[in-house]
Amino acid sequence: MAAFDIVPPETIREGGATDAYFERTVETLEHADRNPHVTAEVTADQFPTGAFEAFAGIEDAAQLFVGRGVDVDALSEGQLFDGGPVMRIEGPYLEFARFETALLGFLSQASGMATNALRARRAAPESMVVSFGARHVHPSIAAVVERSALLGGFDGFSHVAAGELLGRDASGTMPHALVICFGEGNQENAWRAFDDAVAADVPRIALCDTYSDEVDEVLRAADALGDRLDSVRIDTTSSRRGDIRHILREVRWELDARGRADVDLFVSGGLGPADLRELRDVAAGFGVGGYVSNADPVDFALDIVAVDGEPAAKRGKLSGKKQVYRTPEGGHEVALADREDPADGDALLEPLIRDGEVVRDFDLDAAIDRAREDADVVGFDVLS
Repeated sequence: MAAFDIVPPETIREGGATDAYFERTVETLEHADRNPHVTAEVTADQFPTGAFEAFAGIEDAAQLFVGRGVDVDALSEGQLFDGGPVMRIEGPYLEFARFETALLGFLSQASGMATNALRARRAAPESMVVSFGARHVHPSIAAVVERSALLGGFDGFSHVAAGELLGRDASGTMPHALVICFGEGNQENAWRAFDDAVAADVPRIALCDTYSDEVDEVLRAADALGDRLDSVRIDTTSSRRGDIRHILREVRWELDARGRADVDLFVSGGLGPADLRELRDVAAGFGVGGYVSNADPVDFALDIVAVDGEPAAKRGKLSGKKQVYRTPEGGHEVALADREDPADGDALLEPLIRDGEVVRDFDLDAAIDRAREDADVVGFDVLS
């Protein structure tokens, strides 16, 4: 019996992470000695809709095609799209038939999370925004959550193992459990112990809503840590939250009245874009969790659109090999690949795999910049 319910990477690479009907398809085609050369495309919407989403998960997806006799073109990581293909695969169908399930899983979930992260980021563009969402998902995909959050523009994340995979340091200070371990009425002991124990480069952010009124705990933390206190975090549960904006304004007032304008306010607990937009003038930073990690996956599908060079598609899908373009005005246009490019349009499907080899570098910082810049170009709507 496996220690955890995790499909191992080698099973994914070998095509075992698939739906049963693809195994039946492979069995049938091999029995019929049929393996056509096909063009297949991954799409969410056939035509542009105006509701843009961010493309993510491509680095993992690319690994499915390594050593396979196919060519793959795709959008760049962080590119925004609102219709047409995000990926195109060309080659003998049996080379990739088993991989459809895993491919769509890699792209769909990461793109959904990256899109919501981008919405949250743009709701509070000047604020510190940190991902707290890994606790809402299976730990095996924590790095997917955190990479997607960074891609959408978040400043950091909390998961330690994800940080090791991504080559970035996790951030975070203290949970309520730490304060509770020192007992009610002894919050100062918890804050001081934290200050004494952790490295000097860790921000001194005191959690200030464990037992008593937020203003009370904030002022006590300011007295306990003095000038060493960088920020306070308010994480009042939704059942007790009340008017969180009023609470934060009151905390800010009382800190300022005591000459502690240097202490920033950090807020967490069930936040989404509307909350960030409402609170960004009174809080310096936010922890956003479930809004990103629990995002609806983008509803991608993979469809054959040409067989042996001839257009072919199921009902409701557009046949023929396609290209998508970004116009200078921010338009997202879909056209047949063998037709003339739209005037001044930049083709977005670019080489990813050639004859089973990855021909693209993956640079997370470049992808972050791409998502931010493309969001400006297309007028990305936070509420779309």
